Amino acid sequence: MAIDLKLYSRAMCSWCEDAKDYLTGRGYKFIEIDVGHDRAAYEEMKELSDQSCVPTLIAGDEVLANFDTDQLEKFLRERRIEP
Repeated sequence: MAIDLKLYSRAMCSWCEDAKDYLTGRGYKFIEIDVGHDRAAYEEMKELSDQSCVPTLIAGDEVLANFDTDQLEKFLRERRIEP
């Protein structure tokens, strides 16, 4: 069963760009939400992650906030989330 992925990000965030490149390059489908242009989405991200940092990835009920690609890879692997 596929898990819906949401990536909360903003412009000019190098970690966000790295996360998008990682996910796209490996064939993951995800919804990108730009919290820099959507205040409601920013508030939603804060509520889900208890943080105000991007990138934040939501995978089903799991949350990974303020991460780099090594942490992202580990998160996906440990939860057996496949493209």
